[in-house]
Amino acid sequence: MKKDTAKMMRELATYGSLGMSVAFSVFIGVFAGAQVDRWLGSRPWGMLTGLALGIAAAFRQIFWMIRRMGRT
Repeated sequence: MKKDTAKMMRELATYGSLGMSVAFSVFIGVFAGAQVDRWLGSRPWGMLTGLALGIAAAFRQIFWMIRRMGRT
């Protein structure tokens, strides 16, 4: 495999995994928030807080990926 093709495949795999990473970040935040709601009985505030934290983690992942791709 040529060097350029290998680099393109690596970048494609990295970008492909970004969607799953974003989805898992949001899912984990909502799940953790729902568990906090169940534990404390603070419905819907725990889930909303977990959703906000999950979205923030997803944006952090996106910005990290952009910075990483800019270096290569």
